[in-house]
Amino acid sequence: MASLMAAYGRLPVTMTRGEGARLWDDTGREYLDALSGIAVCALGHANPAITHAIAEQAGELMHVSNLYRIPQQEALGDDLCRLSGMDKAFFCNSGAEANEACIKIARLHGHSKGIKTPTIIVTDTAFHGRTMATIAATGNTKIKAGFGPMLEGFEIVPFNDADAVRAVASARNDIVAVMIEPIQGEGGINIPDDGYLQALRQICDENDWLLLCDEIQSGMGRTGKWFAHQHENIKPDVMSLAKALGNGMPIGACLARGAAADLIQPGSHGTTFGGNPIACRVAGTVVHELEHRHLVERAGVLGTRMREGFNNALHNQPGIKDIRGRGMMIGIELDVPCAELVTKALENGILLNVTADQVVRLLPPYILTDEQSDDLVRRISDLIIEFLSHANLPASEVSA
Repeated sequence: MASLMAAYGRLPVTMTRGEGARLWDDTGREYLDALSGIAVCALGHANPAITHAIAEQAGELMHVSNLYRIPQQEALGDDLCRLSGMDKAFFCNSGAEANEACIKIARLHGHSKGIKTPTIIVTDTAFHGRTMATIAATGNTKIKAGFGPMLEGFEIVPFNDADAVRAVASARNDIVAVMIEPIQGEGGINIPDDGYLQALRQICDENDWLLLCDEIQSGMGRTGKWFAHQHENIKPDVMSLAKALGNGMPIGACLARGAAADLIQPGSHGTTFGGNPIACRVAGTVVHELEHRHLVERAGVLGTRMREGFNNALHNQPGIKDIRGRGMMIGIELDVPCAELVTKALENGILLNVTADQVVRLLPPYILTDEQSDDLVRRISDLIIEFLSHANLPASEVSA
């Protein structure tokens, strides 16, 4: 590892093989995956349909550039627009790039209205990526440290507070869009109140703003709907996708509808690798698998089963602040920092994540069996109970 930049605090394990929801390391030890490569491998590891698509497409054509028509890209665009109700798609390589495209569309929208300094409303616990624009749009100050000065053009308001957005609308005339994660992943599996997204949609409509939905983690079926905003029956003007879209193949997408779909024109945006034949062939296979195996619905059913299991196991446990989620996007919030649970889980053959210091974040693949989901609930609950029995809980919790 001496030749690698120290960008990651890597765990002491080397994975060499996967199958479904299971992984094996270089010692032959087996793990049950409750993280899916951070919401990526929704179809599990070594999915046969994905493997076939990669092998067949690699034997035909991997890359040709966007100077030419790419049938696989057009087919994927058709599928995503059909499922989302959007009009047009732009394909790139990652979620951050997809969000960059959203931001650029919002600025083009502002300039088309004669606004010299177009500004986007974002929220304080958001995470939108690690490029210079997307960290500026992110509320988490930790990821901004050392990278100032920040790109201008973002106004931060509290998450889940539509009145704060209305207040900005009353005070400023340079706002052009609201950028929101329908469910915040990195921020701690934060689910807004019912009606919040509808309120944002109304505010945007009243002010001729664009509503930008970051569905990078919550999209592609993870919440039991194709896209998390569909739980509130609203439609954004622009939407970003990545992660589960490629099941491990790097791909991102920016979808737009109405006038927003026509703002990007030749020369205003582009990518070398984005939307190449192999990435789009794989993503098209992901869509087919999700749709024809009814895995979006399965994610909703499994998520409910797992949350009920956690509630049954942990509802009387001191130190548990909240158990929340939608579909296969689950957060268990503790009253104390719990980052060490990541290592403890690894030692017990489970892959999970802790985010926002105190939230155990679970993003399992949709192809878990009932038995595997129940096993995860039991083992993770036992780990949390054991951890909390030795943690320094607040006095109110200890006496509860």
